[in-house]
Amino acid sequence: MLDAMPNNLSFFAIQVDDTDRARQFYSNVFRSWRFEPWGPPGFYLIHTGDETNPGVLGALHKRHEPAEGNGVREFLCTITVDDIDETIRAIEANGGSIRMAKFTIPTVGTGCYFQDTEGNQAGAMQYETPR
Repeated sequence: MLDAMPNNLSFFAIQVDDTDRARQFYSNVFRSWRFEPWGPPGFYLIHTGDETNPGVLGALHKRHEPAEGNGVREFLCTITVDDIDETIRAIEANGGSIRMAKFTIPTVGTGCYFQDTEGNQAGAMQYETPR
């Protein structure tokens, strides 16, 4: 059953054309956000809080496609799930579609991106370490 755990918002991603410009913007607007280089060049983890109040972890990275084409132009949120395979089946059984097939990020977990019945996109992630 999918309701075994809270399906909290666990991650967000901001996809951009110019990572330096976007990082400067978000640093100036949300002064407590910290940007940590992680993974490939131009990819940053966003720490929105501190040890006492960690907030939601995010990322800032280049778009896969430019904004003037079909590139993503919104924050992409990820939802924590117990079982990614069961979640994929539920998405498809309820009229959604898988936009990016199941993938694994080493040391993080296994996830997918999906589209709901209204055309909204989101991610689902089964984390290696429970959150």
